[in-house]
Amino acid sequence: MTVDDTGSGTDGDGRVDSEPAEPGDDPLALRLEQLILGAERRYTPFQAARSAGVSMELASRFWRAMGFADIGQAKALTEADVLALRRLAGLVEAGLLSEAMAVQVARSTGQTTARLAEWQIDSFLEGLTEPPEPGMTRTEVTYPLVELLLPELQEFLVYVWRRQLAASTGRVVQAGDDEEMVDRRLAVGFADLVGFTRLTRRMEEEELGELVEAFETTAADLVAARGGRLIKTLGDEVLYVADDAGTAAEIALRLIETMANDETMPELRVGIAFGTVTTRMGDVFGTTVNLASRLTSIAPRDALLVDSAFAEEIIRTGDAPASEAQAVEEAATAEKEGEEPPAYRFGLQPMWQRPVRGLGVVEPWLLTRRSAPPA
Repeated sequence: MTVDDTGSGTDGDGRVDSEPAEPGDDPLALRLEQLILGAERRYTPFQAARSAGVSMELASRFWRAMGFADIGQAKALTEADVLALRRLAGLVEAGLLSEAMAVQVARSTGQTTARLAEWQIDSFLEGLTEPPEPGMTRTEVTYPLVELLLPELQEFLVYVWRRQLAASTGRVVQAGDDEEMVDRRLAVGFADLVGFTRLTRRMEEEELGELVEAFETTAADLVAARGGRLIKTLGDEVLYVADDAGTAAEIALRLIETMANDETMPELRVGIAFGTVTTRMGDVFGTTVNLASRLTSIAPRDALLVDSAFAEEIIRTGDAPASEAQAVEEAATAEKEGEEPPAYRFGLQPMWQRPVRGLGVVEPWLLTRRSAPPA
């Protein structure tokens, strides 16, 4: 928050007695805020920083990182805000986090929970708080509902976070070295709805919202169920990663097959690249990510294009033959010797090399399914 380093009307520890709300404040909104935060407004930003024992400059960096709006010297902060400042500053003072890392923690947490809170209000609470009887206002229903939901949602949030933290920690422990923890070799996949811009001009907003939600839900479920990790959704596009090429390919083909079997959904195209990826704050960056995005833009409808590094990796792991000629030869040899031929899951077909903006000439491969998908 950008505030003046001044304060007035405080007692010895920087706190002030509660004062009446501003004339423009809605009484129910204030009651809901106090219910959710578990405390009443007591501090201006300067008073909160002083009570937490941190500089105004550091407090402002933390608050901005968490995504909180500048409030000048309004009295809008609570004991919980003071405690959060103390905790972050305490981690820095103890040497457990650098100041820059503490700001990153604040930013990543703020960005993630801001999106979660917006979704819960827009899609969850909004529907539940429709007045059940004529004459009742939504505000008369909201407070008791939030009072009941809040502790349950809080416990569930902590549970999911711990589960995700355990999974991420496991991946770090299994990494070969410290460098691999940051710059890792991953399969990166983009899935993109075909003709989405055209759809936005033809469909009503509510219909479009339902389509996007259905796409995101389908993608998220498939990515999670098959062992990938959903990085982000961008309306008509999904970005995911997987530790191995076979998993990434299975996810992509299942996405294409699932969407193709749904008459209400547009066609899909997917691109995957394999290589070194930089991870920051839950997102992924680098040439591999850019290449996957470019492959998606040139992929045929309801098809999967991969780069040459991905093709090499999936051949190396035995999930695809180097060529169809090799597969035929291996099958003939196995039949002659009375053995089972190699059970390749996928097939690869080289496509024409082509220039890709910003990445030079690439050699895409069309990846298809050779055998029935596992149950």
